[in-house]
Amino acid sequence: MTQPARPYRSVLYIPGSKERALEKATSLPTDAIIFDLEDAVAPEEKSAARTLLTQVLAERGYGRRARIVRINSFDTPWGLADAEAMAMAMARGARIDALLIPKVSRAADLDPVAEAVPGVTLWAMMETCAGMLNAAEIAGHPRLGGMVMGTNDLAKELNSRSSPDRLAMQAGLGLCLLAARAHGLVIIDGVYNAFRDEEGLRAECEQGRDMGFDGKTLIHPAQLAIANAAFAPSKVEIDLARRQIAAFNEVAAQGGGVAVVDGRIVENLHVVTAQATLAKVQAIAALAE
Repeated sequence: MTQPARPYRSVLYIPGSKERALEKATSLPTDAIIFDLEDAVAPEEKSAARTLLTQVLAERGYGRRARIVRINSFDTPWGLADAEAMAMAMARGARIDALLIPKVSRAADLDPVAEAVPGVTLWAMMETCAGMLNAAEIAGHPRLGGMVMGTNDLAKELNSRSSPDRLAMQAGLGLCLLAARAHGLVIIDGVYNAFRDEEGLRAECEQGRDMGFDGKTLIHPAQLAIANAAFAPSKVEIDLARRQIAAFNEVAAQGGGVAVVDGRIVENLHVVTAQATLAKVQAIAALAE
């Protein structure tokens, strides 16, 4: 199981057209930012938003936060110009960690962007029924580094109803999780629309965490604390990880291969998971420095 090199507990969408929001994001406790040129920007503002964002990424510091730019699809009038502008910005020294491509339904959808912006890591919005069915193929694209669930668009395609258990989403979420883990990708859960509903957000974050997602996409800064807490190892998990490693090392030193902690067996695979837990704690601490 490959773990992300940095934490992605919280991934906040910021409209690329809103200068005040772009400024505020420099101090928000989010692990990553999706600078959005797609859904959050009206058609008449697309060109101005692109210009503003390239300037902002070149001039402002966002610390260790991952910087992801969601461009428009290449089948729109703006997609290619978005990609070319980001390529030029990176050539001039702007740090962009990934370009996020909307509505990826097959691996070939990533190729035009890969050709237009050599070298940059690509991420895929997984938000179509075709994308769910082709998740393994998409995840195998050589330039792909991450997947983001677009649950609102997926619900629209499915014609499904919303429920707290997200039953209608489970097949698609599971397929994408399997594909991402098989290829060592970061994978981020979809947004929770009711940004004032803290209990609902917490429950959905915990569900996504328990399923295996690395973090959650967010639409409002008020959601950050809950997502950061839900996707970080708890004190109980940290304590257990340390005790599992210690117990296994003690048994291994005596030539054994299985330890027991709290009445449960601990084998090497459990130690690998425990080490990943402690590594995540260190990565979170480093992000806060």
